[in-house]
Amino acid sequence: MKNAIAILLLAFALPALAALDIAGVKFDDKVKVGAGDTVINGAGMRKRAFFKVYAIGLYLPQKATSAAEAINAKGAKRIAIVTLRDLTAEQFVDALIEALKNNHDEATLKSLQPKIDQFRSTMLAIGNAPEKSVVNLDWLPDNGTRLSFNGTAKGTDIPGEDFYRALLRIWLGDKPAQDDLKELLLGKAG
Repeated sequence: MKNAIAILLLAFALPALAALDIAGVKFDDKVKVGAGDTVINGAGMRKRAFFKVYAIGLYLPQKATSAAEAINAKGAKRIAIVTLRDLTAEQFVDALIEALKNNHDEATLKSLQPKIDQFRSTMLAIGNAPEKSVVNLDWLPDNGTRLSFNGTAKGTDIPGEDFYRALLRIWLGDKPAQDDLKELLLGKAG
């Protein structure tokens, strides 16, 4: 009887331990970002017209259900992106910068411009992002925003949490890259 109860409890626990699967891309429930522990807040797929562009997962120190909570969460964070088609670095970074512009006023953009330029330069140095490329945008409280490509850090860390919060607004801002994706990243069923 005790074994049956243990098996039953394990069966209920397994779905909670399963990774999220978005278009064949698995997002683990928990990842270490620098020295910080994070949990998956939500994940979804970015689409443009009929094309699947990338799968994306948002990792935070603890779950958040509102954009403000997610953007202002204290501690390490990760935006994990896996391309679902071949992209040039220019296509990828230009789309991100356009979304930055959609979610910030002119004065904020002007104050962020040196960081945007650094980010753009680092992205362009990567070159192409073939299908299944992994791009992580990490917030490391002691270092800044770190861009890594297929597990390797690229460029130098960008200081200031203002820039990372600006990146989060691409997907969580008032004019997100995709409305249903915002809801999925906030852990709401799509």
